[in-house]
Amino acid sequence: MAFLTLNRIKLQENFYYLKKNFEENDISWGVVSKMLCGNRSFLKELIDLGVTEIHDSRISNLAKVKEIASSIQTVYIKPVSKRNIPKMVKYADVSLNSELNTIRWISEEAKKQSKNHKIIIMVETGDLREGVVGDLIVDFYEQIFELPNIEIIGLGTNLNCLNGVMPSSDKLIQLSLYKQIIELKFNKKIPWVSAGTSVTIPLLKTHQLPKGINHFRVGETLYFGVDLFENNIIPGMHGDVFELNAEIIEMQEKSLLSSGTLAANPQGEVMEIDSSLYGRTSFRAILDIGLLDIDPRYLIPKDDKFEILGASSDMLILNLGRNPHEYKVGDLVKFNLKYMGALGIMNSSYVDKVIIN
Repeated sequence: MAFLTLNRIKLQENFYYLKKNFEENDISWGVVSKMLCGNRSFLKELIDLGVTEIHDSRISNLAKVKEIASSIQTVYIKPVSKRNIPKMVKYADVSLNSELNTIRWISEEAKKQSKNHKIIIMVETGDLREGVVGDLIVDFYEQIFELPNIEIIGLGTNLNCLNGVMPSSDKLIQLSLYKQIIELKFNKKIPWVSAGTSVTIPLLKTHQLPKGINHFRVGETLYFGVDLFENNIIPGMHGDVFELNAEIIEMQEKSLLSSGTLAANPQGEVMEIDSSLYGRTSFRAILDIGLLDIDPRYLIPKDDKFEILGASSDMLILNLGRNPHEYKVGDLVKFNLKYMGALGIMNSSYVDKVIIN
């Protein structure tokens, strides 16, 4: 059976690297745990690092965090649906919001549960996912800041999550100005400008982050050590906290070309014939993992001597050429993962999850 490993030491080193950098810049931060898909063992590893704030887009995952460590501040990081508000208020201390009616409903529910619920108002800054249009933010705030059982603790934004718009000093300065305008107009303090995500970390490293940005929500860079501006690993961090191991379940020397009448495969693809491959063979390995678990585009082979040919629902096919490393049935093939690949694996109940040192 294929299995995914989490390297405890590399996770710790990535965490402490980020913690040191944020502390040196007087920045608060929370860890986004949604990639762990509620895996209790992995969540426990995260909490044992000393994390005090955990963010997730699934209420059930936040419920597990509260079961493990009730003192951790939990943050729900997508607009909540009306029917899920009671559960969200129960398990999330903070939520990101951009709809007036939703915040009013949250206020009503928080009053029923005798809780104070904290709100970060999300502001649209160009990526066109969730967020209040900037010109409307003052009016928006005015309609909610006195709602019972609601405390507005920040303005926030998301960039690069939908259309790939990158953060810039100008965009983040504008967000900080909205905070200053609201504080002056209403004589209220807004503690956080939560505009930092993994994609914003390079601005911090190059001293281009405006002073007003004082809160980060970090997932991808913690788990993959990645600089999302340069698409490389940040020096001092690890890109292989997670590693996928898949077992070879067939190894045969076969033709490089399929034979017979070609039609669309189950994925809707029609394979093209490369006539230069007629008569040639290679060793092909079948691994015990497939499209049900991961899209092959998100796999990074640790061995550069083979290529991924394709996948069906439950099997991944490799071209090993002349098999220079002499792989055989029963051997494990190792892969690093891109973020979306690890997310798919974590969400698969068919792949074991293992913690290693």
